[in-house]
Amino acid sequence: MRRMRGLRLAAGALALGLGLTACGGSDSGTGSGGSTQASTPASELKIGLAYDIGGRGDQSFNDSAARGLDKAKSEFGVDIKELEAAAGETDAQKEDRLRQLAEGGYTTVIAVGYAYATALAKVAPDYAEVKFALIDSTDAKGANIENLVFAEQEGSFLVGVAAALKSTTGKLGFVGGVNTPLIQKFEVGFTAGAKAAKPDATVEVKYLTQPPDFTGFNDPAKGETAANGMFDAGVDVVYAAAGGSGNGVFKAAKAKGKLGIGVDSDQYNLPALAEVKDVIMTSMIKKVDTAVYDFIVSVKDGKFTAGEKVYDLKAGGVDYSTSGGKVDDIKAQIDDYKAKISSGEIKVSSTK
Repeated sequence: MRRMRGLRLAAGALALGLGLTACGGSDSGTGSGGSTQASTPASELKIGLAYDIGGRGDQSFNDSAARGLDKAKSEFGVDIKELEAAAGETDAQKEDRLRQLAEGGYTTVIAVGYAYATALAKVAPDYAEVKFALIDSTDAKGANIENLVFAEQEGSFLVGVAAALKSTTGKLGFVGGVNTPLIQKFEVGFTAGAKAAKPDATVEVKYLTQPPDFTGFNDPAKGETAANGMFDAGVDVVYAAAGGSGNGVFKAAKAKGKLGIGVDSDQYNLPALAEVKDVIMTSMIKKVDTAVYDFIVSVKDGKFTAGEKVYDLKAGGVDYSTSGGKVDDIKAQIDDYKAKISSGEIKVSSTK
């Protein structure tokens, strides 16, 4: 009880600081008055981040979230705490992790991944003074929850176009980490993009695990095995939407002299993937880092809003990478599709 009382008092002080910030200065925070007032709550912000399986260092989804957190820490000097998920853990364990952050005085908490939805739905009502962000899910809603979601199908459409245009066999592959509606959005968009560029292209699909087994996001050996099977069957480009398991896909592509497509981060530029970067032709960039940073700024500036916030192609939430120069010769064609999706001329379905 003593800890909870202290937490409420700290939250009250934070809310007061945020209220003063929201009432003074310019809305953009670019004026000297707005920026000065915004710096007061920034010094009091304590940010907790709960990673999905694979954690910081997965070279993909979690690392993108970590970049957003690191940017906020660098710019604002905020106090942060990071906790990681374990393979095969229960919703109760996720709930405990979120409660640990809230009880520890972290009044801005980010849950990385849809797997936290059930746990957050139970936790958030008990900590009204805490602002939560849930990435990739709208299944947990509340007055203190912002749902940060992305149009993964739109970015995947673009790399599907790239894959079809670069393939010499017309046979493409998709390796998904876990067979869930979220990862199916990547598959559907990729297939639609490939078919748009080359109607006779085929896409072989393999999911590494089925729910509730989420280890498919952090099992490079399974990713390598799946990709090898595809390459042996004539596939020459594989898109990996599988978190850390994608590292195995790139390893297989390197060994077979084929190409891979990364996900979430611009994986060509990640130091940990330097040995395989020459086979990463492009990546579907999902700007989780931007969403995390935006959320932190909204709390800092007293502009938090509960509910769904969509990061689509038009908003710059998803994109494709050009690092390495392997898609330079087809960039104009990809960008034509990008413009048509952004304008609404092409609508990319998120379901099969």
